[in-house]
Amino acid sequence: MLEQAYAKINLTLDVLGRRSDGYHEVDMVLQSVDLSDQIWLERLDGEDQRIVMESAATNIPLDGRNLAVAAAQVFFRKTDIHLGGVHIHLDKHIPVAAGLAGGSSDAAAVLRGLNRLYQVGLSMEDLATLGAEVGSDVPFCVYGGCAVARGRGEQLTRVTHGLRGWVVLLKPPLFVSTADVYQALTPARYSSVPTSDAMVEALQLGDISLVERRFFNGLQPVTLEMYPEVAVLKQRMEQVCGSRVFMSGSGPTLFVLAPTQASGQRIYNAFRGFAKDVHLVRLLQAEEFH
Repeated sequence: MLEQAYAKINLTLDVLGRRSDGYHEVDMVLQSVDLSDQIWLERLDGEDQRIVMESAATNIPLDGRNLAVAAAQVFFRKTDIHLGGVHIHLDKHIPVAAGLAGGSSDAAAVLRGLNRLYQVGLSMEDLATLGAEVGSDVPFCVYGGCAVARGRGEQLTRVTHGLRGWVVLLKPPLFVSTADVYQALTPARYSSVPTSDAMVEALQLGDISLVERRFFNGLQPVTLEMYPEVAVLKQRMEQVCGSRVFMSGSGPTLFVLAPTQASGQRIYNAFRGFAKDVHLVRLLQAEEFH
């Protein structure tokens, strides 16, 4: 059984403060794009429960530290399935530690796939609830499409919009720790008024230039200060393409919005000189996701 695990970008990211549980309270607009990992799932029968994961990717763990394995563990525990298990094969295409929710999307794909494989009949809401135990971005990745995510990211308000556009993603050749970025975030940079409502309005109007003007990422200045080479790259990219360049999540992935595939292709060709990890992708609507 094959499940696609789609990447996401942040169109807004407001950090509202630090919570008593150690997480940060966020308010953000998340959007799926059609860059994806492929998750192949095979049911394992037998008396002992086994979760076996394999991948040709060399920069990811294949045990419980991987969110895909963690998702399988949560699924079997919560559904009270004690016999058999699953073989997970991951074809990795989403860059790792890039602010694109690759690991979270893999976990969401495993939850959706196991639900079908074992014919449990859990609803999408049920799967999202399980996903929240694995990671903050997993509930969104269960649904895909576009949503406002609040709380620590697990409280979702799904958004329907008509914007059709393309995105050029560039992953600089470095890893960024999300935990380190949040640790460096000072209260002075917390948002008092979230920007998500204004972004949702721009999306529903289908106005890509308005979406660009309303983009906000409260983590972006922190990451650019911690990794000045990303700030330099962002400036060079803007000079080359003549458009605003944005950062997704805690970074370091940078992206540009494009109204047409042709304009996106021109930007993609220009960015190939900056890094090898460049992707031309399309905004993915919720109805295309499943």
